[in-house]
Amino acid sequence: MLERFGKFLATVRFSASKPGFTYLTIRAVDSLESPVFEQDLRSVPLDAAGIVELAQDHLHSDCAYEVQSNWDLWVMNAENGWKQEPQPLELLCHGEDYDDGFWRENGHLQVNLGFEHLFTGHAGLLGFRRGERPVAESPEEARFIEAMAWPENLQRYHEKTRENIRKLLDWTRQIEQAVPAERLRLWSEGEENFEARVEEILAVR
Repeated sequence: MLERFGKFLATVRFSASKPGFTYLTIRAVDSLESPVFEQDLRSVPLDAAGIVELAQDHLHSDCAYEVQSNWDLWVMNAENGWKQEPQPLELLCHGEDYDDGFWRENGHLQVNLGFEHLFTGHAGLLGFRRGERPVAESPEEARFIEAMAWPENLQRYHEKTRENIRKLLDWTRQIEQAVPAERLRLWSEGEENFEARVEEILAVR
């Protein structure tokens, strides 16, 4: 299990400014139990082999391993425009007997990619389904929607979001090559079909 988790971790493209794995948590039995091991690695970030070595003493079928890292994605902010900035990643490995077979629904290996809008865009502005002008839920969102009314801003938003999507899809292909997997699924809580949504955004020119 840890060997495959190591191969999975080795596919991560670290952030240029925040490389390495920065935190390891190991849980036993289920998510309600206190961790049996926690290590803050920010002062000495590890590579995949280092994480596997650190976790070796806690190799049990009822354990789950949680690793934190960062990768670079395009992010827009009001002050600096578009920049590639570190975004958090959480990578998990679930043992066969952890949390009553939690892996059956969620897989042995799992990644939390953070904010889905980095791949799907805000307020339904990207893709084919552009409809009525969205209603802003905050002053910040109102300023963002106003800025996207300019075609050149929307075009750049589309381009940078597509670059984030391509990076994600390239990574998934690397994972499939590195780790024997029966299936690989991309999903989010906010999109009914996350895979279809990102494919739609890629298809728009």
